[in-house]
Amino acid sequence: MSDLEPRPEEALCESSGRPGPRAEFFPAREVPLGGVRGVTVFRSLPQRDLPTVGAWCFLDHFDGGSPANPEGHDIDPHPHIGLQTVTWPLDGRIRHRDSVGSDVEIAPGQLNLMTSGRGIAHSEYRVPGHISGHGLQLWVALPDESRDIAPHFEQHRDLPEFTLPGLHGVVLMGTLGGATSPARAYTPIVGADLRLEAGAAVTLPLNPDFEHAVLVIAGGLRVDDTDVAPGSLFYLGSDRESLRLHDSAGGAHLLLLGGEPFGEDLVMWWNFVARSHEEIEQARNDWEKHDVGRFADIAGHTPDQRIPAPPLPGLHLKPRKRRCGVPHE
Repeated sequence: MSDLEPRPEEALCESSGRPGPRAEFFPAREVPLGGVRGVTVFRSLPQRDLPTVGAWCFLDHFDGGSPANPEGHDIDPHPHIGLQTVTWPLDGRIRHRDSVGSDVEIAPGQLNLMTSGRGIAHSEYRVPGHISGHGLQLWVALPDESRDIAPHFEQHRDLPEFTLPGLHGVVLMGTLGGATSPARAYTPIVGADLRLEAGAAVTLPLNPDFEHAVLVIAGGLRVDDTDVAPGSLFYLGSDRESLRLHDSAGGAHLLLLGGEPFGEDLVMWWNFVARSHEEIEQARNDWEKHDVGRFADIAGHTPDQRIPAPPLPGLHLKPRKRRCGVPHE
């Protein structure tokens, strides 16, 4: 899954200092993708007032099927620069192919991590006999010293787990609960899939240097003194050494994101994370002119399967400032 909006919004995500503890909701917005296929994703990042959580800069909760197309959808080759894509399926199977030669299937409990560096192209297709299902796709912004590295891909089928009384966690990236993911990160971040048992109340230790956010995938959850339902990203800020999680609906499934506040300004447009309008424009032109030195062809795809880049907006890509409100009393 990628940002396939025909007219993607531009955003310069300004760097932010350490925000301190917060308790703010950022509702996901419905984004229709795929035209007649009727595919809709629920996008929690970026937000107008919260473009990043640590280096996490994009979060979609996707459902591949629809009444008209229950098996799901295919996404043809398209480009990325300056980021890592993190694909975490919750149901079904997806076939991933890319321009560095990867051709793998991914199933629930397995993590696909694609590092675009200077430039990569990939596709995501249905696996015959399986639904595409639903899951999460996230992007991690690469820091300046790493954003032009050679593209590469890794798949992790055996991620580390940890348990607390009433809670089971899988660490996708970074370290949590004493477990460290083998997935390569270029900035200090954490991402974890957490399942809370019915009636459980758990104190989860956090890194106070990180800012954190929680997305409830299913069930009901009380975080400290706040009820959190599916559909909104609950932003927690930083300077928290722990988080109190209470089940409120017979069990809860959630995603925890965190990281050191990202100290660089980002320009995000379509599938590109850069630092300026000019870099975005160059990447778009390289894709449109089929520059195989930057975006190599993907084996098994024909040239007419490539997704064309949308037109750039008429104005110079301009800043979008981070404006988080004050903490709740």
